[in-house]
Amino acid sequence: MYRSLSPLSNRGAGTVEHGGRTFINLSSNDYLGLAGNSALIEEFYTARTEANTMDRFAPGTASSRLLTGDLQLSHELESLIAGLYGRESALLFNSGYHANIGILPSLLTKHDLILSDKLNHASIHDGLQICRAEFKRFRHGDYRHLETLLQTHRDDHRLVAIVSESVFSMDGDCADLETLVELKQRYKCLLYLDEAHSIGVYGTKGLGLAELRGCIDEIDLLVGTFGKACGSVGAFLVSDEIIRAYLINRSRPLIFTTALPPVVLNWNHFVMSRLASMQARRDKLTQTSRELRKKLENAGLQTGGSTNIIPVIIGAADQTVEGAKMLQNNGFYVLPVRPPTVPKGTSRFRLSLTADHDIEMLAPLPGLIRNWLDGK
Repeated sequence: MYRSLSPLSNRGAGTVEHGGRTFINLSSNDYLGLAGNSALIEEFYTARTEANTMDRFAPGTASSRLLTGDLQLSHELESLIAGLYGRESALLFNSGYHANIGILPSLLTKHDLILSDKLNHASIHDGLQICRAEFKRFRHGDYRHLETLLQTHRDDHRLVAIVSESVFSMDGDCADLETLVELKQRYKCLLYLDEAHSIGVYGTKGLGLAELRGCIDEIDLLVGTFGKACGSVGAFLVSDEIIRAYLINRSRPLIFTTALPPVVLNWNHFVMSRLASMQARRDKLTQTSRELRKKLENAGLQTGGSTNIIPVIIGAADQTVEGAKMLQNNGFYVLPVRPPTVPKGTSRFRLSLTADHDIEMLAPLPGLIRNWLDGK
C-alpha cells in the first residue's frame, strides 16, 4: 500500500514522459485534452501584454480574497460561471477539496442532517467529519436506502442535505439525478452535487451532467472544478446569492487561503468561455470510451460504469500493483488504485480516457490484461 511521488514531464496529446520513456497516459483527469494542448496554451499567452501582465498573468496574489487578493478577474470569472448556469451567483474556491470541506460545514449546524452517498469523494467525507451536523451514508446509488433514511430522520432535523457526486471518479458510473431531485423536492431537502468529473464532458455547453439532465435549477449547491477537464486548478460553487454572501463570511477554507493567482483565473475564464465550442472533443471521448469498454468486456474483463472512466477490477492490491507495472512496461501509464481509495478486494486499473485518445492507440490493452491474468 506504500505510495511515493514520481515526477513526469512533457505532457502531450494523451501521452506523458517518465524516466526517459514516452507512455500513453491513462491516469490523468485531463478529459478534454486541454492541459497538454500546446496550441491552446500558446493562444492563451498571445493575449499577454506589458499592460495586462500583473492583472491577468501574474503568478500570485500574496493574500486572501478578504484582504488584498480579491481581483476584478475573480468577479469576472464568477459572473461568467453564474451566467452560463443561469443562476444568481458563483463563488470560487482554491480546489474541489477546499469547496467540499468549506461549504456544508459552514452552512449546517447541530440541528441538521447530511445524507451522503457512501462512494462520494474523500474530500466530501472529510467535510462531513468537521461538520457540526449529524451525517449518515446511504449505500452507493441505492435511492431506496436514501428514502428510508429520509422517512426515518427528516422530521427530526431543521435542514437535511442530500450529497452526491454526479460522476463517481473511481467507478465511472453516474448518479440518477432525476431521482435525487424528486426526493429532494418531496422531502424538502437541499441537494448538493459535486460535478468535478462531469464538467466539460457532458451537456451542449459542457456544464456537466446536471445540464445534460436538464436539472441545473434544482441543484441548490452545485460544485464544479477546473482541475479536471479544464486543465487547471480551482473550483466553484453555483448557488443563490444569499448563500454566496454567507460563505464569504463563514467558510474558513475561503477566508484563510491565499487567493488563486491571476494567471490561473485568466486561464479558467479562457477555458470556461470556450467549453460550448468543444462538442467534437466530447463526442470523440464518448465514442472511444464506448468502444474500449466493449473490447474489455469482450475479453472477459470485469469493468464498470458508463463514462470515460473505465475501472478494470483486479481484486487483490498486490496483484494490481504487479499488473500496473506490466502495463507500464508495455507503454501504458496505468497506476494501481488500491485501498483506502477503493474498498478492500476491489483494487483496479482506473483507465481514464481523454479526447486525445483513439481506439487504435488503446487497442492492445484488452489483450495485454487478459493474457497477463491468464498467465497468473
